[in-house]
This record gives sequence, C-alpha cells and structure tokens, in this order.
Amino acid sequence: MQPEEFVQQLWLDYIHHHPEVGGLRLWPVEAPAEYLAILTLNHGPWAMEALTPTLVHFGYRPQHRYAMADRGLLATLFSAPGDGAWILLAELQLGTLSRQPRERLKTLVADADPREARSQALLCHGRCWSMPDWATYQTLHQAHPLAGWLSVMGPRVHHAGFDCQRLGIDIKVLDERLQQAGLTGSRDRHHGLFPVSPLLNYRFYATSSRRLAFAEGDEHRIGLGGLALVQKQVTANQERAAELLLPLHTRCEIS
Repeated sequence: MQPEEFVQQLWLDYIHHHPEVGGLRLWPVEAPAEYLAILTLNHGPWAMEALTPTLVHFGYRPQHRYAMADRGLLATLFSAPGDGAWILLAELQLGTLSRQPRERLKTLVADADPREARSQALLCHGRCWSMPDWATYQTLHQAHPLAGWLSVMGPRVHHAGFDCQRLGIDIKVLDERLQQAGLTGSRDRHHGLFPVSPLLNYRFYATSSRRLAFAEGDEHRIGLGGLALVQKQVTANQERAAELLLPLHTRCEIS
C-alpha cells in the first residue's frame, strides 16, 4: 500500500461511518483535514508502539507525546508527509479499567484474526474481532465510553478536524453553516476524544448515532464520533493548528 492509498482508505472508512460528513459541501472537497484522530488500545498489535512503525513507513513522523490520566489516554502526534492531515493517535490504557471490564475487552480482542492484525491497513478497517453482545458493550461503555467505542469500532478514525484558517472561512461562519446542515456543535473543550488547548477556538460536532447489529442479532443506536473545527487564536502563529491541539500541560517527552 502506498502512502496516498493509506490516507484515502482512512478517509473512506471514516466517511462510511459518518456519511453526513462525506455529504458536506461547505468547503472544497479536495481540502485536506487538519488532523485525523485515531483511537486504539494498549494491547498486542493495536498498541501505539506496534502501530508507529507502520505510520513511519507511510511517511508520518512522531512530533509530540501526551499523557491524559483523567481520560486514561496516551497520545502521539504525527506530522504528515507534505501538507496533508496530521495524525493524533490516542491509546486507551486498559489499566484504567476495573478488572471485569478490562478482562472482557481483552477476551474480545483476543478473538481477532491474526492476519488482519498484522495488516498495514489495520487502521483503515477497524474492528477485526467479533462484534460484542449488547450486555458486554454496555458494561464496557459504563466503565469507560472509549472502551465501549473500541469494542464495536476497533482501532480507527474517531473524528476528523478541519482548520478554519486553512479553509479560509471563519469558524463562526462555518459553525452557522454546519448547524443549518443539521450538525450541532459543542464548545466544551472536554467534549469528544480529548481535552483541547485554549490556544484554539474549537467546536465538536457529534454525528448522528448509527444503528448497529450486535452479536445476538439485536440492533441498537450508538454514537460513533464526529467532526471538529479548530481555529488558532493568534493567526500570526506559524505552527500548524494540530500542533496546538492538546493542552501544553499534557505534553511529555518522546523517548
């Protein structure tokens, strides 16, 4: 797989689960996202350490690492080759879960096809283990919403973020247009996958819940992620908005 194909597959998988984002025509279709937020877990081939060589192979370079103990997350920000979307790879720490949900999630992912787990396209097609039953999902979701999300989605893009400055449209204007398109944004900097730095104006738009078939054939609607808008508070700043995304106090050294 070539780097361009990898990015395309990430995007196609994302809009497959968020079709209302794929249908938006509020900015040029060819405009790249500022960042793609990918959620994974620190277990086996899905651990951040195991996935990093694949991202490096496709031209991404680790820039900063972050620790968010209150979310049970570690994250690494990868710069993109060229001017494309950066990747923020967030890893749920299973040790933050209590024993019963932790063992349930481990048992679930142990069922994964080992050939799928070794694929370079691992992050492009998400879950390679069996769908959990509804009771297991509820247990995991109550223990940690991201554990529930991972159980049904697997490691994949949670949301895409767009930089309004790069799009050339002010965030207030885009916010109004997205509301008219049926997406309601939240200014809560702790809404979504991770906390967001005060250096950015920020909106998170949860996409519509989707009806999924669980292991016993019953169907239930759950939220699958969304879309984010960011805009730098100081436009003269030369850094990419993605570099300012997470609060400075969460940054730690890359070993």
